[in-house]
Amino acid sequence: MEQELDEVARTANFSGVVRVDEDRQVFEKAYGLAHRGYKIPNTVDTRFAIASGCKAFTALAVVSLIEDGTLSADTRVRSILGADLPLIDDEVTVWQLLAHRSGIGDYFDEEVITDINEYVLPVPVQNLRDIEQYVPILDGYPQKFPPGTQFGYNNGGYVVLSLIAERASGVPYHDLVRQRVCAPAGLPDTEFLRSDSLGERTAIGYLPIDGEWRTNVFHLPIRGGGDGGIYTTAADVSAFWRAFFAGRIVSERWVTEMVKPHSEIPEDKLRYGLGFWLHGSTSQVQLVGWDAGVSFKTVHEPESGITRTVLGNTSDGVWPVARFLSGTRR
Repeated sequence: MEQELDEVARTANFSGVVRVDEDRQVFEKAYGLAHRGYKIPNTVDTRFAIASGCKAFTALAVVSLIEDGTLSADTRVRSILGADLPLIDDEVTVWQLLAHRSGIGDYFDEEVITDINEYVLPVPVQNLRDIEQYVPILDGYPQKFPPGTQFGYNNGGYVVLSLIAERASGVPYHDLVRQRVCAPAGLPDTEFLRSDSLGERTAIGYLPIDGEWRTNVFHLPIRGGGDGGIYTTAADVSAFWRAFFAGRIVSERWVTEMVKPHSEIPEDKLRYGLGFWLHGSTSQVQLVGWDAGVSFKTVHEPESGITRTVLGNTSDGVWPVARFLSGTRR
């Protein structure tokens, strides 16, 4: 397998880390560079941004607040938003946001944004450090459909969730994720890092612009929010799956609820739970992230315990490798 994987990675110009956990055995391998300027190689314990993979962390933080009574699944978000974001329908609930069934307008609508490598944020990225700073850019987008009537993948909805969680708990969102998800799961290398202060053992994201590799520092918020931007390692991803399904982050009752299909997306052969993608015909649970200079996919099989994870610091390099690991070539 390793020789064939190397060929796939070479052909894809893959930069990142591959990890497979199976039958209590671990295969790990790193490719490419964490820092192209200084030619610092990626290693198996390099930290990578995982873009929308972060939505599971947001969902778990919110569900933990539901479990302790701070929120309920039926909480209407208007009761916490007050006068902010007036175009969000008064009937939108926390559960609908978790399930991408709220229908609210999306500040980062992937049906509209055709090139992930474009500069798409409407404000300077350094102005997006904390969740409250997202409020102005979330505003002005009308409802796309009535709440609860259909599925519509929504980045803005998960930023609203992080805002709701922060206001309801009185704890800053980034701290809330650290306390309620990373700590109980035992994830020492998982953190919302600032893109202008990444520290050691962290990969910089790269994308091709005008014929050269440039960093993504001007493309993404300087610190991630509820819809994406946390950094982690391959080992922490594996630990996350183990902790989640063992009920160490939220109760096993809520684990079941979060990986139960609440929406069918037949055109993609997928289903969606609460914060987690589900395979269309198997029990596989997935997290996927894609952004400028970031690509990430991890697939976990609850029955067998097999986990296949690919983290990358380019926009597209992960996908051929992830397909190879899944046994498909297209």
